[in-house]
Amino acid sequence: MISVISSFAILAIAALITLILKNNRNKGILAISAICTAAVFTSITAVLALTGQSFQYQFYAGAFLGNVRLCMDGLSAWFSLIISLVFSLGAFYGWGYMQHYLDKKNDIGMHIFAYLMAYLSMQALCVLQHSLAFLLAWEIMALSSFVLIIFESWKADVIKAGINFFIQSHVSVVLLTIGFLMMSAQSGSFDFNSFASLSAKQANTAYVLLFLGFAVKAGLLPFHTWLPHAHPAAPAHISGVMSGVIIKIGIFGMLRMLSFAPIHYEGMGYLVLTLAAISGLYGIMQAIVQKNIKKLLAYSSIENIGIICMGIGLGLIGVGSGQSLLTYLGFAAALLHTLNHALFKSSLFFLAGNVYHATHSLNMEQMGGLGKKMPWTCLFFLLGSVAICALPPMNGFVSEFMLYNGLFRWMQEASLTGAVGASFAILALVLIGGLAIICFTKVFGITFLGTTRSEMHEVKEMPKIRLVPIAISLVLMLCIGL
Repeated sequence: MISVISSFAILAIAALITLILKNNRNKGILAISAICTAAVFTSITAVLALTGQSFQYQFYAGAFLGNVRLCMDGLSAWFSLIISLVFSLGAFYGWGYMQHYLDKKNDIGMHIFAYLMAYLSMQALCVLQHSLAFLLAWEIMALSSFVLIIFESWKADVIKAGINFFIQSHVSVVLLTIGFLMMSAQSGSFDFNSFASLSAKQANTAYVLLFLGFAVKAGLLPFHTWLPHAHPAAPAHISGVMSGVIIKIGIFGMLRMLSFAPIHYEGMGYLVLTLAAISGLYGIMQAIVQKNIKKLLAYSSIENIGIICMGIGLGLIGVGSGQSLLTYLGFAAALLHTLNHALFKSSLFFLAGNVYHATHSLNMEQMGGLGKKMPWTCLFFLLGSVAICALPPMNGFVSEFMLYNGLFRWMQEASLTGAVGASFAILALVLIGGLAIICFTKVFGITFLGTTRSEMHEVKEMPKIRLVPIAISLVLMLCIGL
């Protein structure tokens, strides 16, 4: 755990220095260096944890928190690696995206500070095993994300979106605080391990509150309303990081909670599966009718959170019914799709940023023929669209195929009630997939194909610094798909 703690120190020191430095370029270079160094340090421990090892560290954090325990296990490691990857790619893309501000007198120190603190807080959330410390890190993540969203604070719609995010983030904080305090009062400790000793009767209400708190952050229906506003308002690299990993911390919270909450797994599985299917269908249907390319991608994130939660629901049903294969397929599909979505959705948001800077518009109906002017952005967007539509040979196909496999096996082996549930889940997943193909055929065709509009003749391709991070992500997506 020394490497993980060292990464925390590196990020915290770098964040403070960015507030002192005068030169924007020096701030950017320092931030990228700190993020990459911290990513390497945390990844060393995370990779070892994925091999089956578990790393723990405990320290005294004062009279208020007491002894705080850190633990890097397999679940922590998986999310830690995803967070490091997306934040690193986002930092490099953001370096290119923010060149306009780097060359001017605008002070972007607070934006860089918030980016570093968001990364630090999310890595801390992955390893903290103390409920009060977890809530503190959760609040830092919420405040940092708010600052990142309102970067263009001179725009009224940006402030409105930021306030919406701020309010809903703190609804999440309140729900989590009440839930954790209830469990701590029953167990007599703030450590997660102590919660496992509680009976289902003692923990039911607290568990529901925790689930709702994490669902707000994940953007699961009906707690999704902040997503379509925050993503278009934020700079492209922040939209990519938010959709790629920040909403996934809600998924991490749900999965972490399952490790200590005594619940009726099968009943909870049916509930999660139902909410997830509705969320997925709602998200993609809303995405299809959007004109704003970033709002379309935001609604698509709601759809993909639904797919991830369908995997979690299937895994819970497997645990409750004693079917280990369903448990494996469900949770494996959820975890793999978490990685896959982090890769292709962050890439698509970065590409939307390229389009925005080239055309100064997010309205797809004002575009057309951009493929002739921006060939690399066009090609990369096509590959990202193939991935998000779960078509081979890209990565989205693998995780959704795994989920289909689990649902069909559940239908074959379940009782009549289970078979009906599995049938509806399969139908929902088929509809989600079909609508996703319609959605991304539309966005690609309208934006990149056809005749170039007269006002788009001055459009040109973005520099390599804004294409290389996307290319790296696409290579990883192809490797997973193959």
